[in-house]
Amino acid sequence: MADEKINVPAVAMNVIINAGDGRAYIDKAMDALAEFDFDAADAHLAEADAKILEAHKAQTEMIQRGEEVEYSLLFVHAQDTLMTISAELHMAKKMMPVVRALTAR
Repeated sequence: MADEKINVPAVAMNVIINAGDGRAYIDKAMDALAEFDFDAADAHLAEADAKILEAHKAQTEMIQRGEEVEYSLLFVHAQDTLMTISAELHMAKKMMPVVRALTAR
């Protein structure tokens, strides 16, 4: 693979698709949380975690190859998408114990 040229658009789309799938799972988790279905919310957040990890790995593998690549607005968009959805996942995880505590009262 080291001899192959990086297909930046393909990597970018991989990041965007996996991050987007992660967002869909976060949305499902928040819907479950709104219904106080903590088991389903936890399961959806675990699925979101896995998708975000896949997106992050694709991004990291490209960056760590150390090859110079032409600037790509699509890849910048992919990185922005990943960063934004990672923040959404972080906040969703932070909300879980808060809602649990409120329902325990």
